[in-house]
Amino acid sequence: MAKTSRRQRKTVGRVMHEYKHGELKRSRGGRGGKVKSRKQAVAIALHEAGASKSQSRSQKRRSFARTLSKEAHGRTAQQEKEHRFGARPRKAKTSGAEHRRRSAGTRKAARARKRRPSR
Repeated sequence: MAKTSRRQRKTVGRVMHEYKHGELKRSRGGRGGKVKSRKQAVAIALHEAGASKSQSRSQKRRSFARTLSKEAHGRTAQQEKEHRFGARPRKAKTSGAEHRRRSAGTRKAARARKRRPSR
C-alpha cells in the first residue's frame, strides 16, 4: 500500500476514534447498526481516507472527496457529538487592506478601475 498523506492519517484517526467511542455506523445512513469488529472499523477508516488496498484509484478519490465534504459540513459522528454542526475549514489569511472600510465613492471608483482595461 502506498504511503498515506497527513490528511488521510487524520481521517483514519477520526474514524477509529468514532469506533472506540461506539459512534461508528455500518452503513451510510446508519441503519446497519454500530460497528463491533475492529477489523471492520479499520476497513471503513481506510475506505473513508481513500487509502484502501482493494479499491481502484478513482474509487479511492471518490470516497475521500465524500469524506472531505462530510468533514467540512460537520456531519461526522465526532463533530455531531461535540455539537460542532457546520464546522468549517480554516479561512485563508487576508491582508490588512481588505479589512479597512471604504466609503461608497471609493468602492465605486475601485469597481470602475477593475472594469476598465489597463492602458
